[in-house]
Amino acid sequence: MSDIETISLAPGRNVYFASDFHLGTPSIQKSLDRERAVVAWLDAIRHDADVIFLVGDVFDFWFEYKHTIPKGFIRLQGKLAELTDAGTRIILFTGNHDMWMNDYFTQELGIPVYRNPRRYDINGKQFFIGHGDGLGPGDFVYKRLKTVFESRLARGLFRWLHPDLGVGLAQAWSRRSRLSNQEKGEDHFLGEDREWLMQYCREVEAQRHHDYYIFGHRHLPLDLAVTPSSRYVNLGEWVFAKTYAVFNGSELSLKTWAVK
Repeated sequence: MSDIETISLAPGRNVYFASDFHLGTPSIQKSLDRERAVVAWLDAIRHDADVIFLVGDVFDFWFEYKHTIPKGFIRLQGKLAELTDAGTRIILFTGNHDMWMNDYFTQELGIPVYRNPRRYDINGKQFFIGHGDGLGPGDFVYKRLKTVFESRLARGLFRWLHPDLGVGLAQAWSRRSRLSNQEKGEDHFLGEDREWLMQYCREVEAQRHHDYYIFGHRHLPLDLAVTPSSRYVNLGEWVFAKTYAVFNGSELSLKTWAVK
């Protein structure tokens, strides 16, 4: 984890946070409709967005071969390029579904890509930001699998698969993810003492103070007090709820994007 990075906002400028677009699932048409909603949201906030954090699982699957990336998502990529070309800063974190990002977004779009949580000082407020997978107690099987999947060996072996085969296998695996559970109503709030990201926030807060802990992954929009002076905010997701957060330089709030 890197040292803290400082961001100073000009008057009237905001920082936006969103995660878990899961573009590519569950069907081409539904993904395309969601992508258009994301692009419309980006258009709506561009007039006052100083920094936009995309906090993981932007894609339901992503892998960068040496000369190939997954087809589709061109509307989002074009909009991100338009924003960065105009001077809007965009910061991207990988999630458990798109952990196999490499340098495409950095080289092509000027967007830094981070794999682990990072600290930011934004207008004097301390932020701790990351996707959230593999943090907190429990889930040992996934943590072991994540270590394997993130290894250079796993990436190298997967790269030898033809994209038609590799992407197809990955998409089939992805369909067994949390999204199917959420659609069945199985993804619900467990209570503060059982939410593993809340437990993680408390552990970190005991060592170092942060005003805001910003995570995705959980697919639930949450705004909970870690301590009287510290909050855990989960950004929710865009497959069903289309929630995001905005920080105006002094206060942070969760919002829902109403599709125009």
